[in-house]
Amino acid sequence: MRVLVLTIFAATLLALTPAGNAVAGDPATDPFPRPAELEADVRFWVRVYTEIDTSSGYLHDDRHLGVVYATLEFPPNTSKRKRRKAIARAKQRYARMLTTLASGRRSSLSDEERRVLSLWPQGVSARELRAASRRLRFQLGQKDRFLAGLVRAGAWEGYIRRTLHEHGLPPGLAVLPHVESSYNPQAYSHRGAAGLWQFTRSTGRRYMRVDRVVDERRDPFVATVAAARLLQHNYAATGTWPLAITAYNHGSAGVRRAIRKIGSRDIVPILRRYKSQRFGFASRNFYVAFLAAMHVSRNAKRYFGVFDRHPPAGAGAVHIDAFIAAERVAAQLGTSLEQLRDLNPALRKPVWKGLQRIPAGYPLRVPQRPSEAARLLAQIASNERHAAQIREREYVVERGNTLSAIAVQFGVTVRDLMDANELRNRHLIRAGQRLRLPLPAGSAGAEAPGASPPAASVDGLYTVRPGDSLSSIALRFGIDQSTLKTLNGLQDADRIEAGQTLTVSGTPDDGPAGPFGKLPAPKDSDVALEEQQIAMVESSEPASQAEARALGPAQPPAAHPSLSADPSDYAVADDGSIEVQIPETLGHYADWLQLRSQRLRELNGLGFEQPVIMGDRLKLDFSLIGPEAFEERRRAFHIALQEAFFSDFHIVGTRDHRVQAGDSLWLLAHYTYRVPVWLIRQYNPDLDFLNVRPGTTVVVPLLEALPAPAPPSRAPVELTAG
Repeated sequence: MRVLVLTIFAATLLALTPAGNAVAGDPATDPFPRPAELEADVRFWVRVYTEIDTSSGYLHDDRHLGVVYATLEFPPNTSKRKRRKAIARAKQRYARMLTTLASGRRSSLSDEERRVLSLWPQGVSARELRAASRRLRFQLGQKDRFLAGLVRAGAWEGYIRRTLHEHGLPPGLAVLPHVESSYNPQAYSHRGAAGLWQFTRSTGRRYMRVDRVVDERRDPFVATVAAARLLQHNYAATGTWPLAITAYNHGSAGVRRAIRKIGSRDIVPILRRYKSQRFGFASRNFYVAFLAAMHVSRNAKRYFGVFDRHPPAGAGAVHIDAFIAAERVAAQLGTSLEQLRDLNPALRKPVWKGLQRIPAGYPLRVPQRPSEAARLLAQIASNERHAAQIREREYVVERGNTLSAIAVQFGVTVRDLMDANELRNRHLIRAGQRLRLPLPAGSAGAEAPGASPPAASVDGLYTVRPGDSLSSIALRFGIDQSTLKTLNGLQDADRIEAGQTLTVSGTPDDGPAGPFGKLPAPKDSDVALEEQQIAMVESSEPASQAEARALGPAQPPAAHPSLSADPSDYAVADDGSIEVQIPETLGHYADWLQLRSQRLRELNGLGFEQPVIMGDRLKLDFSLIGPEAFEERRRAFHIALQEAFFSDFHIVGTRDHRVQAGDSLWLLAHYTYRVPVWLIRQYNPDLDFLNVRPGTTVVVPLLEALPAPAPPSRAPVELTAG
């Protein structure tokens, strides 16, 4: 990933107006305007992309990009440590110069001090120069990386442009991978973004399969379709392409918040005046970097001369009809494991190491014609074609364990353990943590007969998986936690176990089936009530703070992905109020603030058992917990909710529903489309759910169930001495 940290977090949304037919360069129709006020910023990024490579960089002002103090060059093989020291020394030097100039001194200046002063407009204030001494930033050159991206783009750009056209999007968006990954499908950022389009795990799971066996973010074909859906969503949520592109980095919620705060959808005042802790240099510069990349790619020969591009990527695909070892598939196709891996970057390390099989139904890309590959694969013996994935064993970490000791005990490498559990630091494991053991097929406990259990059976039953909680199961199946407890006769929400079977709906005849199990058919009186309460929470208000804790994490994790794919506003306003979101309750707010619910009722004039209404603004008391800590806890709750849901489903498209007389959004969500209300809200962020009139168009996301992962062996292994 580039020094300019450009990460993506995202979602999907409605089909667009025909912006893709705009004529580039016409100010009236160009979807990507280049305002004169941003010209200096665009030129800066053109310089970064075309003048200097990764052996040098610019020391510049991070607000006024036209002010470049120096070009720092590094000898070949200079270590990162030496680079950092050289950059720090240069920053100190120019900070001293700016401080001197800010003092008012204008005589007896050195040549370099006069040059630095000349970079600023005549009459620049001492205050501006003093502020500039604190805004020094270093930007690494990108010329070599951009050229490499232009070469690689030959493989994917044609497919990307066709996909954008099919989704009604402007073809110029094909430039985005230059900014994100230099058109490198293998790119992986230190923040966990992966692939050509740099999807984070949380955003990627909305549109693609992302798990231990398959990570479709690394497949340029699949990720391109996902990126098109994300860009559709951003445009629908923000209203302009400059803002939609900014949202690709900053998130649609953050951009919508900027629009409200600045009172404009014009990109210039937002980039110049909007201030937020999360709206940093990368977000502020994402659109201008995109404009620069567009200019450079259109004028590539002018900047780079003649170069050869990779030929268009093309490989047929055949759907695997069983779980088969990758090594066996490669041998049957007469190709190497390495070539098969290069054609199928979405299959992860465990597959290539023989720890997991290529999953049934996977569209495997093959070097020969699909029909020929299918004929060859059909000849694989039945004893090598399996009905289920390899089941993994688990180990529960005990006090005093180290990763290396566990690796030695089970005859695996530390690196394999880290890969299997997505650990970044070999030293950061804790007592009670469950680790997957990457044991090869045939090891004791590595195999288990039969297919892994589905998310929910046709009779409305669900088998609890490791890591499940009652709240996550309730969220997954669109029912409230108290109903789930009643259906299963549970007294304690915390006492469920992996392997336990829960009823997640009424009887088979209660109502229509869908991906969330069955829901009871509504009575006539229920419909009127639900129409009044459609904008209320999906779950009933917790009776106590303990129950609120069970519905979501009270403490935020040490680090979590942002909710960039979610346009909902989770921020605390300047007046200390928030906008109520589904499925929040007063009990949640009280728990996150460590207050009694009654205090919030009194503050907002709410009667006993009166629910909070989605979209209303609620005043909060931050006397014990500050706004920032509250926001973190609130975000962590929604991340947990969405992570639980998107571990089972992903979004494959959208459809428009025209509201008819008598329609209830609750019924549309739970019966017609089987989609949680909170997800429909994300696709219709400006829709007043309390006043949806006939003729209104509601955008509904279409869902597809993901294959259930193979569960680990139920009995965790124990580490013995020896």
